[in-house]
Amino acid sequence: MKQRVTVIGGGVVGLATAYALVRDGYSVALIEARDSLASATSFANGGQLSYRYVAPLADAGVPWQALGWLLQGESPLRLRLRLDPAQWRWLLAFTLACRRSVNRRNAGQLLELALHSQAVLGQWREAQNLGDFAWRRNGKLVAFRSERAFAHGRAQLTDPASQRVLAAVELHALEPALAGAPFVGGVFTADEEVGDCHLFCQRLEALLRASEQCRVLLGRPVTQLVRCQDQVVALQLGDEQMEVEQLVLCAGHRGPGLALPGVHIPVYPLKGYSLTAPIGAGHQAPEVSLTDYERKIVYARLGQQLRVAAMVDIVGFDESVEKRRLQSMRRLALETLPKAADYNQAVEWAGMRPATPTGVPIIGGTVYRNLWLNLGHGALGFTLACGSAQRLVEMMGR
Repeated sequence: MKQRVTVIGGGVVGLATAYALVRDGYSVALIEARDSLASATSFANGGQLSYRYVAPLADAGVPWQALGWLLQGESPLRLRLRLDPAQWRWLLAFTLACRRSVNRRNAGQLLELALHSQAVLGQWREAQNLGDFAWRRNGKLVAFRSERAFAHGRAQLTDPASQRVLAAVELHALEPALAGAPFVGGVFTADEEVGDCHLFCQRLEALLRASEQCRVLLGRPVTQLVRCQDQVVALQLGDEQMEVEQLVLCAGHRGPGLALPGVHIPVYPLKGYSLTAPIGAGHQAPEVSLTDYERKIVYARLGQQLRVAAMVDIVGFDESVEKRRLQSMRRLALETLPKAADYNQAVEWAGMRPATPTGVPIIGGTVYRNLWLNLGHGALGFTLACGSAQRLVEMMGR
């Protein structure tokens, strides 16, 4: 009989991990600190499943570009330095990763994992009744405002066989909602996908509960891992201890706070924002997923709602929704796609993306023989969750 596995973290990565374990015959306990699953980072993310657009943020020239952004009033990046050694270590490691050779190596790893994740999600959709989570294979368009950026985009194709380079007139033919938008060209990938991450998590939760192989514990923050020699023997849950056999840490940006001696988790939160605006009868929302390359804003139609997501704030563990950032997003969206949705009725959200300096998530074992890690997916949690989960389960079964 396979050992029982405890999974800490009830976001999309934790839920996918629990689901992959159950499918492989394990008995699972899923522990979430909040009172509901997928209510933090996985609640209202960008919605794009961008399997071929997974290049890490760390790249040659990015530190200098970031300095320019920091001088702008509506920069896509904001940095607030803190008296926090973890932040400084992360920033140093990020800067060291900003080399073209490192970026290409890490991008290759992410692309391999992303395509595996796309295949795994396809298998799950075919094998199980996942239900409706606004999933569509609608394609993704990366659109450019300047000829210089367009030339850079054409030179960075990851899969030229499936990616089409389009001139401005072809953009409008592909997506009528872009009529009048200030784009000089774009790159379109037809088999990219979209979905509502929160709904996907709810579908996984329903399947887990119906399996009778998964026990879900909500509102139970883990405060400490209890170890004995080379293994974790229990979790501290307030005044209570819970014994464990195998343990998987999927706690996102809270993961480093649970690290044991000898386990390095270089993950730091990057806060992002989104607007979810209703699409009415008189609106013309894009059917394809859209990325505004220069402004670093993504648009995804999820049923009768338009999800607009952007911003990277390196501001520590402050999870508050900052109105000025959202006002900036709303204004930029109105400039680009004024008829796409009712932005005045948009639901506002902010979430903490758990990122490694390299952009590559941490998946695998540790120096403790029963402690496993699956975290650090940054802005690609939804995209990489299924593949990461399946890869970890395969590692655990060896």
